[in-house]
Amino acid sequence: MKETREKTGRIIQTALNEGRQNLLETEAKEICGEYHMPIPPSEVVRTAQEASRAANRIGLPVVLKIVSKDILHKTEAHGVLLDVRTLLDAEKGFSKVIENAREFNSSARIEGVLVQKMVPQGIEVIVGALTDPHFGQTLMFGLGGVFVEILKDVTFRIAPISSQDAQEMIREINAYPILRGYRGKPPVDEETLVDIILRASEMVMENQEINQMDLNPVMAYEKGASIVDVRILLQNK
Repeated sequence: MKETREKTGRIIQTALNEGRQNLLETEAKEICGEYHMPIPPSEVVRTAQEASRAANRIGLPVVLKIVSKDILHKTEAHGVLLDVRTLLDAEKGFSKVIENAREFNSSARIEGVLVQKMVPQGIEVIVGALTDPHFGQTLMFGLGGVFVEILKDVTFRIAPISSQDAQEMIREINAYPILRGYRGKPPVDEETLVDIILRASEMVMENQEINQMDLNPVMAYEKGASIVDVRILLQNK
């Protein structure tokens, strides 16, 4: 894992050298990919034609997201376009996302647009991490999407953790029966969720500059899972 640590360290150090505490989504997902987490296929493009070609390679439908160091909350800037289903719409969507970003912040530095595979709907969960002032790197698990803010149904463990710890985190949330399957729906793949939590633990232990991380939502399926969005905040060490 030396190569993983070195590559991750370079991404983090570049951001810190630029005075940034927020990693770009592309940077955060690259780190997750280094730790072999299930990330949907994606490409960063810089023209409408490139967006169409990328969507064709990745496979429709796709999601378009603005990539800018000056726009931290993409949805507020209307910088996210979901469920793009044709190559023509990918071209038009690229222009629209750029236009919205310019209207939101005319001086924003725009690196491009992320074209990402639109994954099927699953049970949304969150895997998070934060640096506690007393306990250090701490992991979190719960229902994801809007539910994490509304229900606050989450569990915590101090990193590093074991497979048993990760399994207990999953099974201790009040909404665990949803993950076990309900009204004829199949249970989610707990083994994959355990693996994601363990890899998150490894990531934050090896990269103490990570102050906060949210994998949210993680779409959990009967087989496998997919991390739709990633947010990583840094701290100087």
